Formats: sequence, structure tokens, C-alpha cells
Amino acid sequence: MTDEFQPRPWMSSVLKAAGVYNLVWGVCVVLFPAATLRLLGYSAPLAFPQLWQCIGMMVGVYGVGYWVSAWDPYRHWPIVLVGLLGKILGPIGFLLNILAGDLPASMGWTILTNDLVWWIPFGMILWGAVRHHAAMQSAYAGQTPLDDPFRELPGTTGRSLAELSCERPQLVVLLRHAGCTFCRESLGDLRRDRASIESAGMGIVLVHVGEEGDIAELISGYGLGDLPRISDPGGRLYRQFGLELGRFSQLFGAKVWLRGFRSSLVDGHGFGAIRGNPLQMPGAFVVHQGRCLRGFQHESAGDRPDYLRLVRATSESEPAVVV
Repeated sequence: MTDEFQPRPWMSSVLKAAGVYNLVWGVCVVLFPAATLRLLGYSAPLAFPQLWQCIGMMVGVYGVGYWVSAWDPYRHWPIVLVGLLGKILGPIGFLLNILAGDLPASMGWTILTNDLVWWIPFGMILWGAVRHHAAMQSAYAGQTPLDDPFRELPGTTGRSLAELSCERPQLVVLLRHAGCTFCRESLGDLRRDRASIESAGMGIVLVHVGEEGDIAELISGYGLGDLPRISDPGGRLYRQFGLELGRFSQLFGAKVWLRGFRSSLVDGHGFGAIRGNPLQMPGAFVVHQGRCLRGFQHESAGDRPDYLRLVRATSESEPAVVV
């Protein structure tokens, strides 16, 4: 697996720092409950100091968990997730108590140091873990130079992409997962442009990241059920075409949300359950006789390629890349 999907050194440092902070804070609260409350601006008599000490104990135990997870942040992501949830719910509870007048606002600084400052680094660690585990279950975990899905993966017709491309030029559309609204939008665009694409002497091949049963009904619903399809859950073809797992901004950026709203609700494509690798980026390429003549690589999941323009711009005289 490439270094792109491995934990960054700063992640271990952050988790160790969180572990030390929690242990120190927890020990101080357990040993000096009244003093720590006065320091935080809570001067009212505490009927049950044991409750405050119990909170200190739990915070300290979290510290042990953070220290352990620092040795392998992606493997121990559940500890980071539970910690982040606590750091999100804690400020919410504090705000409710402030509004109710049960706690002084002066205690807010401990919310800053206990919770808020850790949101971004913990979130980045969790996102890295998601990408890491997605890569582990796909070709990105270590595709060898001898791997040749272009010639090895059979489609629904029983022929590989290499065989199909020897018959005539093929517009190869590598889709997002079946539940993604942009996958459905692409199918709608292909349904609209299919006649023009085929009249130009070009076939269409659909590649998807799910199992065949996950997407067959959806594709048939767009009137494309007779097109050759290749199931590629491991992302082998995607990687061979240079399509990577998406970064956070490519999958969840503002442009993606706006386009997703329009595609799913305004244009009526909707969305469904995740079926296949949700991080896989899509693309479209024109392939003929083992050569990639032209292609479109998405900068974000919300990009909308013009398939007909891609087909019309393709000619045998264009520079080609052997797939």
C-alpha cells in the first residue's frame, strides 16, 4: 500500500498529547475535586464530589485509550471515534446547562481545551482511517505490475474490455457506486446521448464498483440494461485508468453538495444505499484496440462529463496511451 493511505506521523503525536492531557486533567480532578471546581469558577457547594471525581476518572481512562491508539491510529480508529463523539456531545451538554443557568460561563475554557481543539485533528484521523480501510479492500492495497484487469475481468457478455475494444472503439464509463446520485445522473446522460454515440461507430461499456446484482436493476431502469457491464469491486480497472480514491474535498466539497442537491432533488435522480466503495472516483475514457485515445478524469465527484463531446473529439490520429 502506498504511503498515501498510511497514518501520518503527526497523528500519533496528537493522540499521545491527548492521552497525556486527559491523564493529567483526570488525576487532578480525582485528587482535588473541590480545588479544580473553584479554578473553573464553580463556587457552589458540591453535594456529591464523587460525581465530579467520577468524571475525572472517565476522562483519565480516555487518556489511556488515546495513548494506546497512538501506536496505530488507523487500526484503533474506534477509540478515536468514541473520543470525538464525547468531545462533540460534551459542549452540547455544557451549552444546555449554561442556558438553564446551572453552570457558570467561566467553565467554558475547559470545553475549549478538553473538546473543541481536538475536533479537527480527530476528524482528520478518522477520515484517514476510512480511506485506509477502503484501500485495504481494493486494488489500492497493492496492485502488482502483472495485474491486467483490462484483459482479465470479464463483462456481462463474457468478454473482457480488451476484447470489446478490438471490435470497435468503446466509450468506457467508470461509475460511482450505485447509490450515488452522480452515478444515476451519468446513466441518464448516457440514455440521452446513446443513439448519437453509437451512430458515431462507438460502443458503450459500463464499469461499476459493486457486485452485478447491486446495479443491474438500476441500469435497466435507465434503459441501458443491454449494454456490456463489468463488475469491479476491487477497483482494479479504476486504478489502471489512473482513478484514485477521492480526497475529502473531492467527495464532500461545497460544489459536490450543490451539484448533489440539483441532481438528486431538482433533476429527480435521487440516491440510494451505498453499494460498493463510496470513495472511488469516476471517469470516462475512449478505448480502441488496447489504447486509451481520450479521457475525462473527475476533479470532484460532482463533475459532469460531456460524453458526446468526448466521443466527437476522439479520432485515430490523436495521441494514444496503451492501457
